[in-house]
Amino acid sequence: MKRLAKLLLPFLLAMPASGFGQQEQNPELSSLLLAARQAQAKQDFAAAANDYEKAVKLQSDMPELWANLGLMQDATRNYSDAIESFRRAIRLKPSLYVPNLFLGIDLTRINRVREAIPPLVRAEAINPHDPLPPLSLGRAYLSIKNFVAARRAFQRAVGLDGRNSSAWFAFGIATLNEVEADGWKLSTEGANSTWAKALLAESLQEESRFKEATSREQAVLADDPHFPCAHSRLGFLYIAQQQEAAALREFADESEGCAFAALGRARLHVDAGEDAEALVVLRILWEHDEGFVRSNISLLTDSPASGRSIALLAFLDQQKGVGAVGLDLYESLSAALRGAPQPVDRFTLPANVKSSKNHGNARAAEADDRDGRYGQCVADLAGNLATESNRDLLLLANCAFMTGDYDLSATASDLLATRSSQDMAALYWSIKANEKLAFVAFGRFEQLEPGSEKTHLLLGDMYRQRKRFQQAESEYKTASTLAPQDIAPLYGLASTYSQDSNSDQALSTAKIAVGMSPNDPDINLLIGEILVSRHEWAEAENYLKLGLNAKPQTLPHLHALLGQVYENTGRTQEAIKELQMGVASDEDGTVYYQLARIYGSIGNKAAAQDAFQRMKIIQQKRRERAIIAVQDSSDAMQNDIPLQSY
Repeated sequence: MKRLAKLLLPFLLAMPASGFGQQEQNPELSSLLLAARQAQAKQDFAAAANDYEKAVKLQSDMPELWANLGLMQDATRNYSDAIESFRRAIRLKPSLYVPNLFLGIDLTRINRVREAIPPLVRAEAINPHDPLPPLSLGRAYLSIKNFVAARRAFQRAVGLDGRNSSAWFAFGIATLNEVEADGWKLSTEGANSTWAKALLAESLQEESRFKEATSREQAVLADDPHFPCAHSRLGFLYIAQQQEAAALREFADESEGCAFAALGRARLHVDAGEDAEALVVLRILWEHDEGFVRSNISLLTDSPASGRSIALLAFLDQQKGVGAVGLDLYESLSAALRGAPQPVDRFTLPANVKSSKNHGNARAAEADDRDGRYGQCVADLAGNLATESNRDLLLLANCAFMTGDYDLSATASDLLATRSSQDMAALYWSIKANEKLAFVAFGRFEQLEPGSEKTHLLLGDMYRQRKRFQQAESEYKTASTLAPQDIAPLYGLASTYSQDSNSDQALSTAKIAVGMSPNDPDINLLIGEILVSRHEWAEAENYLKLGLNAKPQTLPHLHALLGQVYENTGRTQEAIKELQMGVASDEDGTVYYQLARIYGSIGNKAAAQDAFQRMKIIQQKRRERAIIAVQDSSDAMQNDIPLQSY
């Protein structure tokens, strides 16, 4: 309550003398206002609200009185009455900041979110220097799944208050939601596009599944030999597999306009001990676009050849001493080699980008893009994005991403996606840019709150995705201890147990979570999945049906599970219908096998044969991927074996 009192105190509005001309002649009103202030000081908000209610009956034309009444009603969680009080204040004086802000906040609290957005927008316009309106607005947009607007609002909030950890976390959540939504659309509507294949290859590379990623990247080049930077990405994959000659060949084959090829050659020089040659390349890259170097420096310093980091640091120190390397480049390189993070909250163009005389000049932008001057390319296209052509927006998304201006890249790609909903390139750049923004946001959050429940939850998610189950369990348990009323750590813990084939622990943990939130679709889906694995069909069906409001990308899997339930409870036609809706989730041929078996049992030989053939195709592709994955795993194990020294 003390914290609430401190929060409310700055918002209580003073009574303007000009609007209170009868105050001296109305001792009853003066007495009520004094009593209200005294009650508020004692944190007796109900008594203060009662005094303000009497005051507005005596003088109903004063907006500040209605606003203060609304604040006291808000403090007692009487949100419906508070909303009406704030609306009365706004009708009397639309420019008042406090009633607009709290009207939006309270409408959000009672789930009338779409009504909340206009007053929050007005509040931000009235007071653009307070981070609370954009933070509240971002939460409202997030709840209605307008992830683009939520991201922009949260970014305005962190721009106004960079120490607000909640705003940084919300910013990260909004960007991840946008990544998930765009990823789902790209994987469904553009599954066969080169952009989807490129994104898959990059994801595999991030998971250190280098052979699988190499195969996928080769498929990208087979589709489009000129796909942006595909040769360079393949080159870095070869470096990871210590195939330097193949890497050099890919960097040489890269088309102009991709600075990754030059960065790759610098990396090969570093690994070969050719520090002077590497520095020549890096100085040119830095001169062209320091934002590119800062944003991608990890490709140069990530696991270089044994002992090379120390030697390169010594060489850089020597070059700094004789003035052969600029201070900014030296500091960026040495920080990366020492493992220090690069600045995580930069949303502006690099310092070496000059003001362009070519605003809106697409031809100049294309020339700068080909020359690796990505920041200058952005400056060439700077201006009103709404007037840019689709082609220029795509170029802007590319250049902005390459120079490290991930916010502008996301904004340009989002605008392009709204104009052309089938543009897979727009989704690709949006996903890549928002992934980077999420990294920025969560990195900043972790700096501000290193021991918080949310930090442990994020670490748990990352460990679980990498199948490091013991570490994931530890992080989720810590998060649950810190926030025992939050179901998210329990969901993560139950999912970890399930993935680790511990169905008893998974089920008991998930049921604790569903007891806290009975209608949560994700928890219900998880319980249904566990029960299906245990052949407890009747109970599984109840939970699965409660999971039908889960995220769209999980619904095919849910329908496949329901198909299993119906098949095993004698409802053949319902099983066929559900399994047909579930084939999009079939990664190993299981769903098509079930369909083939059911069709065979009812004498539909043609449908059974078709399903069986589809199952065989999926299984063959899975075997091919498994061979490559085993090779990846074997290589990883080999790299993990410590060298015996004698």
